[in-house]
Order: sequence, then structure tokens, then C-alpha cells
Amino acid sequence: MQVITLQALADNYIFVILSDTAPEAAIVDPGDAEPVFGYLQNTGRRLTAILNTHHHGDHVGGNSQLLKRFPGIPVYGGAGDRGRIPGQSVFLGEGDEIAVCGTKARILEVPGHTKAHIAYYFTDSDGSADLFSGDTVFGGTIGNLFEGTPEIMFESIKKIRGLSRQTRIWCSHEYTLQYVRESAGIDPVNARLARRLEKLEAAASSGRSTVPLLLEEECATNPFFRWDDSELTSFLSTKPGIATFRHLCEVP
Repeated sequence: MQVITLQALADNYIFVILSDTAPEAAIVDPGDAEPVFGYLQNTGRRLTAILNTHHHGDHVGGNSQLLKRFPGIPVYGGAGDRGRIPGQSVFLGEGDEIAVCGTKARILEVPGHTKAHIAYYFTDSDGSADLFSGDTVFGGTIGNLFEGTPEIMFESIKKIRGLSRQTRIWCSHEYTLQYVRESAGIDPVNARLARRLEKLEAAASSGRSTVPLLLEEECATNPFFRWDDSELTSFLSTKPGIATFRHLCEVP
């Protein structure tokens, strides 16, 4: 499976999933239609599906324009987002599978940022794995809890943490340097986190994307994935598990 990253709005990413054998393309979270139209025109690809992770405007804002140009293509989203995603025609829940561009994805329900947030988990025969996680995970942190609680998000992050550690995480915003810097202040005893921050700061002037993230690195350096790490819980003086996760959610 090939993935192309398009920049949109202030700091959003739109992801293009490409078929290896046909001139097809599926779009993940098109907050703006124009970058998609530009890409399709330049490459000759044909849009065959829209995958939305949740209903926020910076993720679905391009749906209606895209559907005018490509009427009848499926628009995927969480079942709980019925009526909140423009043009949604397929309503998905935990464990459902979809097939786009010659590959299949399993649906994970990952509420917390919003109540009906889903993620798309693609696995290939070569063992590679790709997670389109919307606003659930960012480099060094998690998404804001607009429609959820720490307890709800904890279960979502636990589910993601249980995936293959080599999973590539395609999160929808370029926030990594900002939040890894904040996490280094929360978790100053983590040597690998300090090294990650050094590399990010050294590369910041290049303007290169930090996405996809690697799940293994998030498990090692993102405090919200380390609620049971003895070094972190000792530093925070919290009990492993939800108590540590809740404490991290409350850090100003």
C-alpha cells in the first residue's frame, strides 16, 4: 500500500491511499478539497472513496465538494457520527472491515477526542501495518478530550498500544515538535525522549513532515503510552494505570 501526504489548512494532513494495480485513490480526512483536486489532476488518479475518522470540520470540510466531482463514491465514518459527516454513506463500528484500493482495513473504535472517533488499521502480507488515527494520537501526546473522559481515552490508547509495535501512525496534524517538547518537561528522566526532542529540534528548520509516527517510539517516549512504566510513575508519584493517565490529562 502506498500513502501520499497532502498538506491542508494551517497544520492538517490529508492522506491519499493508492492502489498498486489501478489508477485509484482513497482519501483520509479531507478537511479541504483543493489539495485533493490538485493531486488528482496532476497524477491522473481517480477518487474512489473518502475515509473519515471523525466529524470535525478540519477533517470533513472537503467532503461535499469532492462528492460533487465524484458522485456516488462511498463515504466511510463511525456509526455514531450519523448526521455529522457530510455525505456519509457507510456507518462503521469496532471490527468491521472495508476494502479500498486493493487493500483491507479493520475498524477500531477509539473514542475520547470525539464520542464516535474511529481509526482505520491496514495490514499487508509483508507484515507492515498502517493506522490512520485522526486526532486520537499525536507525537508525544493525545488529542484533546472534547467529547470524552480520561477513562474513555485510556481504553482507546490501550487498544492502540496493543497493535504491532512497527505500526506506522498517520496522525492528522503536524504537532510533533510542540508536544514532544512539552512531554520532555513532563517526563524529564526519559533519556530516549530527550534524544527524540534533540533530533526534532535539529531537523525543525527543514520543514519535513514528522508523520508517520512509529508506534514503538510512542510507546517508549509518549507519556500517555507509559502509564505503567515504573520510571515515569515513580517520578510522578502516581499509581500505574488509569491514575497515571488521568494525572497526565490534568497537567496544564
